[in-house]
Amino acid sequence: MTPQERYAKLTEHLQEENPLLLDAIERYQLLDKIAWNMGLLPRSDSYAAHISWWPLISLLGTFSAGKSSFINSYVGKKVQDTGNQAVDEKFTVICYGPNEEVITLPGLALDADPRFPFYNISEKIDEVEAGEGKRVDSYLQLKTVKADRLKGKILIDSPGFDADSQRDAVLRITDHIIDMSDLVLIFFDARHPEPGAMRDTLEHLVGATIARNDANKFLYILNQIDTTAKEDNPEEVIGSWQRALSQKGLYGGNFYTIYNEDAAVSIDDPALAERFKRKKDEDLKRILERMEKVSNERAYRIVKMIEHAADEIEQDKLAKIREALAQWRKRVVWSWIGLGALLGALIVAGEIQFHFIVPTLSYLAASPTLGIATAVAAFVAIVFIHFKLRGFWARRIADAWQPKDEMVARAIGHNNRWWQPLFSDNPRGWSRRTQKLLAQLRADSKRLIQGLNDQFAAPSGSQETITQPTAEIPPSNNDSTLVAESGEQRNT
Repeated sequence: MTPQERYAKLTEHLQEENPLLLDAIERYQLLDKIAWNMGLLPRSDSYAAHISWWPLISLLGTFSAGKSSFINSYVGKKVQDTGNQAVDEKFTVICYGPNEEVITLPGLALDADPRFPFYNISEKIDEVEAGEGKRVDSYLQLKTVKADRLKGKILIDSPGFDADSQRDAVLRITDHIIDMSDLVLIFFDARHPEPGAMRDTLEHLVGATIARNDANKFLYILNQIDTTAKEDNPEEVIGSWQRALSQKGLYGGNFYTIYNEDAAVSIDDPALAERFKRKKDEDLKRILERMEKVSNERAYRIVKMIEHAADEIEQDKLAKIREALAQWRKRVVWSWIGLGALLGALIVAGEIQFHFIVPTLSYLAASPTLGIATAVAAFVAIVFIHFKLRGFWARRIADAWQPKDEMVARAIGHNNRWWQPLFSDNPRGWSRRTQKLLAQLRADSKRLIQGLNDQFAAPSGSQETITQPTAEIPPSNNDSTLVAESGEQRNT
């Protein structure tokens, strides 16, 4: 599916759900064109493909941490199998469907549908493990069921997580899910294992998420806490988990302790039972409230991503591209210096002077036409060698950048065009006009957020502020110009 087809489907969907986000689509189209011009994205890719336009809640956690039981309780139907052992090693996408019974569809249904966050995920799996993309059904499945709580949102249940034994493809999918989600519930089992034995798992699920800009979307849940009531000091069990999480950077905040009352162990002490239930009810209420707010948070995330992408291009990618191109130029120049030094050494040694230079000058003196032809041939040879050197070092530099930043690696090749000067001050696609467009996109993002605020808040106390439809943000002249240059029509 082309970016244009993707945007057409998004426009159709958002016209019914949230028309304000139609303006966000226009801004994403502009970001795409800037990224295309700079070589950061291929023409077949789009910023819209790297963000979920549907509210997405993912559940991660260790084996038998109660994720599936939590989902069944939340949905009100048995959607997932439960058990103490690993009962399903696939990522399961759960959404609303027309049937009362749970319908299970293969992973191909997700890989081929751009409405879901796993569109073309087989290609990403292939990048990690060649050939595994053909086995997408072994990694993913889709389940649909008619349940009111699923309306307007998507749940993702992940297989039990173990950083030590997890395959690279599964880790890649896990990271992809984390990036796309509006809310991430990370479950730990209060029964086992001890937090100290989970160092690598805690590092991946907690340490790697704390420093993110969207760290607030992560809720860390110690499940089945009722089992600790039989301990001599149940508070110490919770304390040990809190200490383990704090060592990874989590201090208070989004840490919850819950259990499933239907499967809870019997607590003989009434006071202790009441204390456990009160804490569970409070934490579960807070978790469910966050889950119900994902639609609103999703809208803000989509709009905020415009500003984030604009900042990333100007403040991060541009500097990296310039650094990579400086390396490229340096390698090409030093290659010519090396060739010149080698040629000079041969001349000094007398090899070329007596076997090539003297005979050549004799021929040129006898025939001016031959001299001109030789000069042209020499020029063509120099140009040929020059572009071969450019291409060689561009590929080498791009390969070096590929593991660090795929977008920068792609931009290096984008700048290695025969018409692109080697010593250009700016990378291809970057100009003052591009800088102004990015500034305009940042300003538009803030205005769109203000529009979202008008839907949910009325500081003046006027109810009309909330109920009245938000005025459409007029496009800037720069926006119109860029769209016109691309030869595409703006969705209005």
